[in-house]
Amino acid sequence: MTASKGLFVLEGRPTAQLIADQLREQIVQGIFRPGEQINESVLASQLRTSRGPVREALQRLSQEGILVSHRNRGVFVLELSDDDVREIYAVRKAVESTAADALLDADPEQVKDTCQSLKAIITDMTKQVAVSDWQAIARLDMQFHSSFVAGAGNTRLIRIYETLAAESRMCILNLAVAYPRIDVLVQEHQNLLDLLQAGDREALHKAIKQHMQKAVEDLTAPREENEITA
Repeated sequence: MTASKGLFVLEGRPTAQLIADQLREQIVQGIFRPGEQINESVLASQLRTSRGPVREALQRLSQEGILVSHRNRGVFVLELSDDDVREIYAVRKAVESTAADALLDADPEQVKDTCQSLKAIITDMTKQVAVSDWQAIARLDMQFHSSFVAGAGNTRLIRIYETLAAESRMCILNLAVAYPRIDVLVQEHQNLLDLLQAGDREALHKAIKQHMQKAVEDLTAPREENEITA
């Protein structure tokens, strides 16, 4: 990592949490590529801070699994394999299914508020799909699912899902083959919203499973084809 990359500049004395949040966002946007080293001293110099909070921020992201620390080599951005993609989406399916059950067992007002939030996100997603804004689509895609999980009101599920959401955006934005089914992206999310509003537990679970399976297929199959033709 070089200072010329222009990571970010923070006002005042940056805290470890603020540095971690900003760096995480840069990573999931693909500004730092998979396998790229994050240099602690360069980052501290760029942020005009001591290495202490930077080191703590890197440790936090390493604990989340977004960064990987190699002894005597340094800290690197996680490189996601096909197996990683499958694991991420398998856990997402489990978390979202649990959130779906919690929502369907919750007060109707809680479901109504969640559905309103999801509807607004789908409206924004429709606009971005129309102009093929890749970054915005990926952000709104994960915002939809994060809001779905947040609607359950379980703080531990929400905390778990934050890392999954970051890793998912890394999958999407770091693969040129992402969103090959962009024409049905809005439709799939609208279907999830409709089933939640209808309170159809069985169909919602099935839709979540299918949504995750299709994502894995989209994110892994083309990569395998590229390896064959390379």
